[in-house]
Amino acid sequence: MHSMRRGYTGFRVTMREMTVYGVSFDLVGKQPIVLLKTADGDKVLPVWIGHPEAASILMKLQGQEPPRPQTHDLLADVIAQLEAEVVRVTVTELRENTFHASITLRRNGDEIDVDSRTSDAIALALRAGAKIYAADDVVEESGVVFEGDAAELESQMPATSLADLDPAEFRRFLDTVSAEEFAKTLAEEAAEHEDDEDEDEDDEEDR
Repeated sequence: MHSMRRGYTGFRVTMREMTVYGVSFDLVGKQPIVLLKTADGDKVLPVWIGHPEAASILMKLQGQEPPRPQTHDLLADVIAQLEAEVVRVTVTELRENTFHASITLRRNGDEIDVDSRTSDAIALALRAGAKIYAADDVVEESGVVFEGDAAELESQMPATSLADLDPAEFRRFLDTVSAEEFAKTLAEEAAEHEDDEDEDEDDEEDR
């Protein structure tokens, strides 16, 4: 689905509606990837994100509710309490290997565009029930055509950055890491980080 909206420069920009296809994990770079898929096609946009944002997105996709509001839950609640709504979030451009996004809010009939990290925008959109879009040139430039059954894909993607990404390898990588495996990996990464911090503290005490 395509739509038109006015960009920051005043020119009309073509947007494509996206859906959150899932969250995977780059086992080489040990970095999460959120996969956005075109709603009316077979292109997938891979976005490398941080661990906290990945956990937040994955939790919402799995229908889990935290005992207390987390950052993106809190932001969605604040927006609602101010009688505003999230109209849409948009992946606006890819600059220096980093995706940029905006969150469009509506309050009292006025729309406001707020600059955002793509991962935060996606996590908020999932909580607010807002649509996700990507600029058509971003999809054309960075999207990967995906066809076939992802469950049959066997190998993992060795690339660790957008610059190293090979479309054929990416297609083999899609959906090879389940939500459970990803959550387990996140827990292991957090435990390793805590162990490293404990070792650093012990070393300082020994000095």
